Amino acid sequence: MAAVSVIGCAGYTGQETLDRVLAHAELEVAALGSDSLAGEPASALDVRLNGSLPAFVTNDEALAAGADVVFCCLGHEEAATLEPPVDAVVVDLSGAHRLRDAALYEEWYGFAHPARDCLSDWSYALPELWPPAGRLVANPGCYATAALLALAPLADAIEPASVVVDAKSGVSGAGRALKPSSHAGFVLENVSAYRVGRHQHAPELEQALGFPVCFVPHLLPVRRGLLATCYAQALAEDLRERLEDAYGATPVVRVLPVGVAPELARVQGTDAAELALFEDRATGRAVVVCALDNLGKGAAGQAVQNANLALGLDETAGLRLAGVLV
Repeated sequence: MAAVSVIGCAGYTGQETLDRVLAHAELEVAALGSDSLAGEPASALDVRLNGSLPAFVTNDEALAAGADVVFCCLGHEEAATLEPPVDAVVVDLSGAHRLRDAALYEEWYGFAHPARDCLSDWSYALPELWPPAGRLVANPGCYATAALLALAPLADAIEPASVVVDAKSGVSGAGRALKPSSHAGFVLENVSAYRVGRHQHAPELEQALGFPVCFVPHLLPVRRGLLATCYAQALAEDLRERLEDAYGATPVVRVLPVGVAPELARVQGTDAAELALFEDRATGRAVVVCALDNLGKGAAGQAVQNANLALGLDETAGLRLAGVLV
């Protein structure tokens, strides 16, 4: 059994990561970190956590608990100060270690990165495309995961200047902290674009694809789920074959049959992703649609998947991949 510390456990991604660790046959909880819940029993987070789990400690104490695996579920700026324990596998679910160019943090995240020289130590890992290399893993963002699953296998077969990513996510993507834009009075019966032209996942997409894309995120009046519709001018005719070759061997990403569109309802609460390819009859443009759960494949599920690979375990251990909508 590998011992696990979850730091920042009180947030949505921390709670979702813990849930998958508890379902994992080869991981066990060593420490639960939360500065706001330190000293409280695990049931302070969720009354169902009333078994043998340890009480909450501070994030610093959880980080120093000697775990084999650390899941970092802190905010971007706080995670950037992280000093990884020696020899532990560390999976950072924040954006603090995703970008190789430290100067981009001031422009896109609003802070100067305190560990600029260490960014190259972190492996940006989207398992189906770029498995983790080493023990320090930067988990991709939820929007970036969906867009890259759709576009990365096609990157050299589409016209870069033509690419537009129109993406929509549930309100849990904004995190657990209270803010006016996540109030029910704003979200319900409403759909809104936000951070247009300045969302922090844009440089992440450019870094991975090798070219910038026009990316516009939207907020949906649902708790969880993410749908990215990607438009591009095709330069080749084998786009579907490229997607099927990329994902044919993985149980996590499903390329749907011709004519079948991805749906949030089928991926909500899971760690799977659905992909479909269409052609726009009027313009000939390729349209690639990806649906996933922003807290699952877009965050906690992918983090556990990356940890499994870094530890040499079954890639899907602890993941939620099967189910039928009722």
